[in-house]
Amino acid sequence: MPQTDARPATLPDPRRWKALIFIGLAQLMVVLDATIVNIALPSAQQDLGISDGNRQWVITAYALAFGGLLLFGGRIADLWGRKRTFIVGLTGFALASALGGAAANTAMLLGARALQGVFGALLAPAALSLLAVTFTEARERAKAFGIYGAIAGGGGAIGLILGGLLTEYMNWRWTFFVNIPFAIVAAVGAVMVIREPAEGRNRNKLDVPGVLLVTAGLVSLVYAFTRAESDGWSSASTVGLFVAAAVLLTAFVLVERRVKAPLLPLRVVLDRNRGGVYLSLGMAVIGMFGLFLFLTYYLQIVLGYSPVLTGVAFLPMVAGMITGSTQIGARLMTRVPARYLMAPGFLAASVGMFLLAHIGVDTSYPALILPGLVLMGLGMGTAFMPAMSLATHGVQPRDAGVASAMVNTSQQVGGAIGTALLNTIAASATTGWLASHATAAAASPEAAKALQFQGMVHGFSTAIWVSFGILVAAAAVAFTFVNAGRPGAAAGSDTGAAKENEVPVLVH
Repeated sequence: MPQTDARPATLPDPRRWKALIFIGLAQLMVVLDATIVNIALPSAQQDLGISDGNRQWVITAYALAFGGLLLFGGRIADLWGRKRTFIVGLTGFALASALGGAAANTAMLLGARALQGVFGALLAPAALSLLAVTFTEARERAKAFGIYGAIAGGGGAIGLILGGLLTEYMNWRWTFFVNIPFAIVAAVGAVMVIREPAEGRNRNKLDVPGVLLVTAGLVSLVYAFTRAESDGWSSASTVGLFVAAAVLLTAFVLVERRVKAPLLPLRVVLDRNRGGVYLSLGMAVIGMFGLFLFLTYYLQIVLGYSPVLTGVAFLPMVAGMITGSTQIGARLMTRVPARYLMAPGFLAASVGMFLLAHIGVDTSYPALILPGLVLMGLGMGTAFMPAMSLATHGVQPRDAGVASAMVNTSQQVGGAIGTALLNTIAASATTGWLASHATAAAASPEAAKALQFQGMVHGFSTAIWVSFGILVAAAAVAFTFVNAGRPGAAAGSDTGAAKENEVPVLVH
């Protein structure tokens, strides 16, 4: 039987800041894993003899499991308890990572990646919902979510750096093994210092039809974008998957309206502010993933950077994210409404994207790429912090896990859309440009190579222009839909938000 803390209900947990360290560490592990494997993939492919056709499954297997099971993972966190789910997720992720690092063949590696996705889908919503119920005072919540937002935003770029270092100086297998110490430290810390409210559990019977429909629907949606990238948007398989996703997700909404204990209570997403956060955050992630994808190729192939130098080149963006999240977003969140941080943040990021859209075959890093990355980081960090906080602020404690899962779902689906959509746009633009310059390419091998680079850069630039437009649209969505006042002022989310977020009893 759990022991309860005898302190008065109004006193905060004295170990909450220590808890934030281990929650943040777990989140960093999950986020950087989304990009760290990308750098190591060519080496792993050669070592294990993975075919070109199966290569994409190293990324897709993780994305399908993670994106498809996030809502289920959030509901499990509400049912089992967030701390228990957090520890189970960490343990499973570490074991799956060990399996991936020890992979002897393609099947073993793909299975390990799918398992990482399964346990990541438990871990990510549990981490965010633990943060939401641990920090309830407005100023402390702002600081905590500032740190968390910086980790969520910058983890992908850190993954590129770490992936480059491990692959170049050690072995691709260490991009998996590196997760194990992260997970061990976070799990031990969770056992020792993390507490959660004894109240607020959602002990209702699991909505099995909802789980099956939303999992199948999200898997179909993520896979549809993956197939679109390889087979084209008009292929029968792509169209069929999109239709299946639409049917399954529509059926899920209809089921959730009727069942007594829904997997995703519609009150979570129909709230104007949370809905605006989910939509604008997903759109912003589309632009961010496009930037990671194209700049990585641009720096290595066109400018000739090594994997390590490519990772280092992203460091100013990481620094910008940390600064925007902890020094701008966290400081202003308790003083101004969230939309006055989110919308300008996305607009600042779009200005950075505007600069990066002007890259050429011999662009100067300090003159153009550096200021573009800094603006991207500052803007995203400023916007992510209030978005992360508002996505769970005012939600009923029993819904904290599933509300947190929706944040991760919007990011995961946004990443899948961004990778497929923008890569298709870039490839089409490059193909069209090269076709129109075919005569000049026939002049000499040197001319053909130069035109190949120019065509590639033209494709990257075209896709980055699309990302620029998407970020401007994300700013418009945030400004239009998010109307919550500053924390502690007028309620902008569910009524009784402050009351719902009280933590009356703490469990060891």
